[in-house]
Amino acid sequence: MKITRSHEQWRAILTEQQASGLTIIDYCRKHQLATSSFYVFRKKLGITTSSFVRTQVTQQVELITQQPPIELTLGKATLKLPSNTCATYLGQVLRALV
Repeated sequence: MKITRSHEQWRAILTEQQASGLTIIDYCRKHQLATSSFYVFRKKLGITTSSFVRTQVTQQVELITQQPPIELTLGKATLKLPSNTCATYLGQVLRALV
């Protein structure tokens, strides 16, 4: 049986779907609406979707990658510096070695 809805009812449906956080397909399935009707009335009423995407953080992780040390070799001597050595300091060391 076909259900006829007013423009006001469709406007409420469209607003409710956006607030629900469900995709259009999931919302229509849950409320037994034809997705084709949903899109037709969305276009008729001039309601556009926003580019905002609602997300939820499920797990926070901190990525720390250990960088290998900087190694400078001159003859038989090897100098190892931490990977986070300041570029200015590294430049001073290289100038002193030359």
